[in-house]
Amino acid sequence: MKMIENLNKEQLAGILEAIPVDISFVDENDLVRFWNKHETRVFKRPASVLGKSAQNCHPKHSVDKVNQILSDFKSGKRDSAEFWIDLRGMKVYIRYFAVRDKSGKYLGTLEVGQDITGIKKIEGEKRLLDY
Repeated sequence: MKMIENLNKEQLAGILEAIPVDISFVDENDLVRFWNKHETRVFKRPASVLGKSAQNCHPKHSVDKVNQILSDFKSGKRDSAEFWIDLRGMKVYIRYFAVRDKSGKYLGTLEVGQDITGIKKIEGEKRLLDY
């Protein structure tokens, strides 16, 4: 990860906040360790969730799916999972990715969520910058 070594914490934090999607990271023990875009995220989480079980961040009716995804990632059966839902007038696209080290050891799960309502309306091309 030579590229990461060239960044300081402030730069890395700025990059993570600038990414136009909500991301959350759950470690290998299913504990919530990080999320970005605290004020604008689709699924807001209280700061008290940090260090707590990822299962506590999901509605009870979806905990079994969360557990299955985490189990499949840990076992190596899967490396990703995706869902999309209709929520408060938005189409929300949710993806989960297994995070692994160079040797394939499971380090945790990255959750990526995005309101794609506007993206779904895009047609044609836009090649020029306009302000």
